[in-house]
Amino acid sequence: MQTVANNIINRIYGHGRGWCFTSKNFYDIGSPEAIRINLHRLEKEGVIRRLIRGLYEYPKKHPTIGLLSPNPQKIAKAIALRDAVRIQPSGAFAANMLGLSEQVPAKIIFLTDGPSRRIKIGRQEILFKKTTPRNLAMNGKSSAALIHALRHIGKRQIKQQHIEHIKKTMDSRTKAILKKDRVFAPEWMYPVIDRIAGGSSA
Repeated sequence: MQTVANNIINRIYGHGRGWCFTSKNFYDIGSPEAIRINLHRLEKEGVIRRLIRGLYEYPKKHPTIGLLSPNPQKIAKAIALRDAVRIQPSGAFAANMLGLSEQVPAKIIFLTDGPSRRIKIGRQEILFKKTTPRNLAMNGKSSAALIHALRHIGKRQIKQQHIEHIKKTMDSRTKAILKKDRVFAPEWMYPVIDRIAGGSSA
């Protein structure tokens, strides 16, 4: 018979190293108190690490340098799931994530329909910035990240190499979603999106 402890560790192992989570990810397994006790035990045993209060990670390990820094996208996803809010990567982080910039931002920004907040984990600083519903209305995660990344790069700084890179990395399904999401982008971005996705959605 599977115990709460076994079910928790099996779920953690099932997601693999690098998974970020909160106690809410286990509410179907046992009582909040049982989950809290078991996560605390796993933390003390070094199986998981606590990033901030209520947020944990099953950390990735490097054979030489040891534990690696947590992935900011996975941190943000875990917090969004816990708080039942929507998020989208924005600014320099979105551009870097899509390979449009080599700059690794000191501050990682996510737009959200939840409250604005600042989270610091080690050397990483993650900002959640409350935004308008329109900025979160896009259907595709990739197209949303692209539109926010292009806005960060700026109209006069977008080059052909940016367009070619995205065309190569986006599959046909994602391009089709991008064409529909074009209506949420500023008008100056329409020709750029059309060159990536292959024509207007109108």
